[in-house]
Amino acid sequence: MSDDTTQRDYRDTVFLPKTDFPMKAGLPQKEPGIAARWEQIGLYDALRTARRGREKFIFHDGPPYANGDMHIGHALNHILKDMVCRTQNLLGKDAPYVPGWDCHGLPIEWKVEEQYRKEKKAKPVLTGAGRDEAAVKAFRDECRAYAQHWVDVQRSQLKRLGIMADWDHPYLTMQKESEAVIVAELLKLAEAGNLYRGSKPVMWSPVEQTALAEAEVEYEDITSTQIDVAFEIVESLIPELVGAHAVIWTTTPWTIPVNQALAYGPEVEYELLDIVYEAGAEEGASPQSGKVATAEAAEAAGLPDDCTRILVAKELVEAFKARLNAALSKINVEGAVGPTVEVFPALGVKGGRYKGADLAGTLARHPMHHLGGFYAAPRPLLPGDFVTTDSGTGLVHMAPDHGEDDFELCKSAGINPVFAVMDDGRYRDDWGWLGAADERRMSVINPKFNAPDGPICADLREAGALLAASADYAHSYPHSWRSKAKVIFRCTPQWFVPMDKPLGDGTTLRDTAIAEIARVQFTPDKGRNRIGAMVEGRPDWVLSRQRAWGVPITLFVRPDGSYLQDAAVNARIVAAVNAEGMDAWNSANKAAFLGPDHDPAEFEMVTDILDVWFDSGCTHAFVLESGRWPDLQWPADLYLEGSDQHRGWFQSSLLQSCATRGRAPYDQILTHGFTMDAKGKKMSKSLGNTVDPIKVMETYGADIIRLWALSVDFTEDHRIGDEILKGVGDQYRKLRNTFRYLLGALDGFVGDMSDAGQLPELEVYILALLADLDGKLRAAAEAYDFNTYTRLLVDFCNEDLSAFFFDIRKDSLYCDGPDSVTRNAYRTVLDLLFHALVRYAAPVLVFTAEEVWLSRYPEDGEADAAGQRGSVHLLEWPSVPGVVVETAKWERLRSLRDQVNEAIEPLRRDKTIRSSLEAEVVVPAAAVPEGVTDAQLAELFITATVTRGQGDTVTVSKSHHHKCGRCWRLLPDVAEDGALCGRCAEVVA
Repeated sequence: MSDDTTQRDYRDTVFLPKTDFPMKAGLPQKEPGIAARWEQIGLYDALRTARRGREKFIFHDGPPYANGDMHIGHALNHILKDMVCRTQNLLGKDAPYVPGWDCHGLPIEWKVEEQYRKEKKAKPVLTGAGRDEAAVKAFRDECRAYAQHWVDVQRSQLKRLGIMADWDHPYLTMQKESEAVIVAELLKLAEAGNLYRGSKPVMWSPVEQTALAEAEVEYEDITSTQIDVAFEIVESLIPELVGAHAVIWTTTPWTIPVNQALAYGPEVEYELLDIVYEAGAEEGASPQSGKVATAEAAEAAGLPDDCTRILVAKELVEAFKARLNAALSKINVEGAVGPTVEVFPALGVKGGRYKGADLAGTLARHPMHHLGGFYAAPRPLLPGDFVTTDSGTGLVHMAPDHGEDDFELCKSAGINPVFAVMDDGRYRDDWGWLGAADERRMSVINPKFNAPDGPICADLREAGALLAASADYAHSYPHSWRSKAKVIFRCTPQWFVPMDKPLGDGTTLRDTAIAEIARVQFTPDKGRNRIGAMVEGRPDWVLSRQRAWGVPITLFVRPDGSYLQDAAVNARIVAAVNAEGMDAWNSANKAAFLGPDHDPAEFEMVTDILDVWFDSGCTHAFVLESGRWPDLQWPADLYLEGSDQHRGWFQSSLLQSCATRGRAPYDQILTHGFTMDAKGKKMSKSLGNTVDPIKVMETYGADIIRLWALSVDFTEDHRIGDEILKGVGDQYRKLRNTFRYLLGALDGFVGDMSDAGQLPELEVYILALLADLDGKLRAAAEAYDFNTYTRLLVDFCNEDLSAFFFDIRKDSLYCDGPDSVTRNAYRTVLDLLFHALVRYAAPVLVFTAEEVWLSRYPEDGEADAAGQRGSVHLLEWPSVPGVVVETAKWERLRSLRDQVNEAIEPLRRDKTIRSSLEAEVVVPAAAVPEGVTDAQLAELFITATVTRGQGDTVTVSKSHHHKCGRCWRLLPDVAEDGALCGRCAEVVA
């Protein structure tokens, strides 16, 4: 053997991969330049031109709210939308993406009002009798400027995220043309008679002083005051009930001042009981002290002498008694030891149990009847099917102003709302109890107002009607999602769309919507049940809001409450709004709108604005039907939003379209879950666990966020955090290295499949795997199964290519001669893999795929004769050859390869061998598929030799052959270490 120092260095004869594509991505620095290039070449418009005339795929973007920076939920949402459109375009369809923003509504009003307060400017009167139209217009102008600012901010952030859309022509609900369409859609309902003005209890925010839709409400766990109140029965067909007290239980003490009736369950069994207070005497006290203590205990509990006989549901007696004892335990009665309450069947009353239906005709009086006026009228006991024995006393107090069941039941009995609570949540000035004359008056949502020691409970206690009160009832309660303050049910005059009024075809809006829910495809399918249950149980749609920044309800109302239905008037209104925007609806234009056929003095202009959900529910009409975006058409194939939109945009769009067009504006709905922190907790600024996508892009790059978003199961709630992003970064590096290897291995390659000749069996197998991958990716894209799409792509690159195909063929790539059939076949397949993989990856890693493409085809970065520049994002789904392969054979070979690698590893660890090339392997003969030679096995296993044995295990030993100085293989034809094998000698010669 010659001395190592005299051995020739053969490195210059080895064909190593060559590329300028860097291993280190540098995405935060590189991506903005790529995005700028796309804008420069007009990539979105170029794609539209390339796909013109193809099968349409219509995605309609649900408008995010123009308020604040993009958050991680926005990022995931828009990445999914982008992925939908990119994959559909990749599949050869014409899939435009027109982005939009929701610009009207209370959050923006709040921000502008906040600025007014900072500048100490007086807030103008925006609603009601003192409304100043000039001030309203100025206020709206500020709202419009605020919204436009955040549209511009969010647009730049979404472009940085790599979202490819028609950013130069977005739709905004505050565009004049959009406002005109919204008005036109409202007037369609009016002309068809599918709009009415009525007084019903609706969700009302005393803080924001406006009605709210269900979608604007969120439920929070709170602890409330619960009270048991006695109503004395003054008249009944059951004589023994007269003088007894019907007991109600409520968690809203503030509704007692507007009580007008009680409700019983017709099938509920009630029991007449006597309350007995028992108190032990202190040691050494006189025999009478126990009685004295009992009387004092009763008085301290707020009970008069005659309030000892009560009526409650039999099933709830024990729970009721427990509440009384809990209340009594908190009262210190001098001379009493452990005073308690017991209840016994009413003394002297035979039976004493009654079906609820027997209570018909019974009247009670309000605990505050001594105030006279409203409180003097008897309160009837009414049958209510909604009354249960789940909690309370089985008797429910009715305030028709403040509950849906209350309203409907009282309405059936001819009892009307009294509108006692004002917009700000206080009782009106002239109200007989806790009105303006009472300094204790405050908002009904104030906890102090409802507390056991608050004014309502104090007055009830003084009246001898408060049996128990405690601030310990835990339950879920509605809050405004904007202000986070409690909301109430409040009866106010509002505009409604009826859910159950027969339409022209005899069906109702509810019927039509439910039928469409059954037709539409939902992904995941559980969304169908969610929105279906909401639509089945929802009340009439409340359209009106008592604010200023929104599309006006453009109706003229007569003194009798009816509204004008005149197509010519409506056409003039729509035309004016189209020209001037929402500000066209003002008193100066009243006569012009009404025209010569109507006297302006006979009509009032409605000053309410529309629910913003109606705005967004009409976007399908503006965006898909108006012709402003000629690439779009109605209806949409797909709507995509978070799962909260089953009660929001999905539902408002469904109802609006069903009411005006008889069907949903979409054929498919795709929903995603919410993004949680790394521990699965809801993100909150107060908890400090939010993830800012802008900072993530600055640290990792947009492609990392995209890879994360498309790797998680987005249909469920999912997580993000530093460690998760680091793991995504590792995945990204593996994908990037796959492309780097392909670019290097294909340096100078200009051939194609026609030049490859007869492909080796390994290459045929890889093509079969590629074809299988192609079919699965196509199916995943069509099904919007993006985490499967991404996982398949990553696994193929890591397991089938890097760890298998590339590993096996690197010897041929590096060391075979330029004319080698195997090497040429390998590079030919690598070329096909490159073209397929860069297309598959393009919708996911939008920046990296472009970088890869231009690294291989830099000429696409230059303008052609027509001035056009190329991009990977203009390409279509790859054409992959179909091949036949013995799948079972290759599964056996790969399994055997895994066993061989496992057997080699211990020798590598103890440094018996340094690499698998030094291993001589014996494999079980039975494990080798028929027709495979030992040389082929050695090539697959990357070992010195492979032979077959009769055992059932793999054995490994170190080869004693010499090592080729060029390819490093240990082969019999190498004379000494460092000399060349026959193959390398021929190549070098």
